[in-house]
Amino acid sequence: MKTKEENTNNVTSIQNIINVKGLHLSFGKNNEVLKGINFQVNKGENLVVLGKSGSGKSVMIKCLVGLDKADKGELFVLGKDITKLNYEQLNIIRLRIGFLFQNAALYDSMSVKENLMFPLKRHSKSITTNEIDKYLIQTLKDVGLEESIDKMPSELSGGMRKRIGLARTLILKPEIILYDEPTTGLDPISSREISQLILSIQKKNKTTSVIITHDLACAKLTADRIIILRDGVVFMEGRYDELEKSNDEWFNSFFGIIKE
Repeated sequence: MKTKEENTNNVTSIQNIINVKGLHLSFGKNNEVLKGINFQVNKGENLVVLGKSGSGKSVMIKCLVGLDKADKGELFVLGKDITKLNYEQLNIIRLRIGFLFQNAALYDSMSVKENLMFPLKRHSKSITTNEIDKYLIQTLKDVGLEESIDKMPSELSGGMRKRIGLARTLILKPEIILYDEPTTGLDPISSREISQLILSIQKKNKTTSVIITHDLACAKLTADRIIILRDGVVFMEGRYDELEKSNDEWFNSFFGIIKE
């Protein structure tokens, strides 16, 4: 486990898929959200990001795909510093990154099949009908919802919508998946199913993931490593079992851990 003072940017022997150095971002003169964040994500790793509301978690992952523009710092994603890419170059990188939003971001006027077909047709102009059907069936199998192909989003439960949103993310076979509160609004059983699905996808597709969550059960199940944001910087990092043993007063207050 590392505190803010101990956190370094030493390059490991494992390939860094994401490498962030000195990330700063402010909204207006008096709202500095990110104050020099440093972290790496290794190939095939699930990194969970925890922190209080307003600590900059969602802003941080939006920076990774250029949805929010950093004021200062380096953001190397798949070997490219995205702060230096033009619009076309950034879109090429985005095709290799999947983003699962909190609300699954499905098109309510489209069926499940149409929702999944949309990114395929948009980004794969030469794809055939047979190839589309193959991708649809396999991707729905991966999330356990083959029978939902002709349903409308309004006919799906919250957990099912999350799964379909994830299926739409998976259909382009991304190398990186960014999860923004994947279990928010779900009951404990559905939350665990989504967490297990994240693990299954990591194992099957060898994806690298950044998971923003307030759900400690999700964090415990999915995380290879955790970073905790506080006051715009990485305050702690480590495995769940390491962090659980922390004697830091703020940490224990944040997690509601009662220690004897």
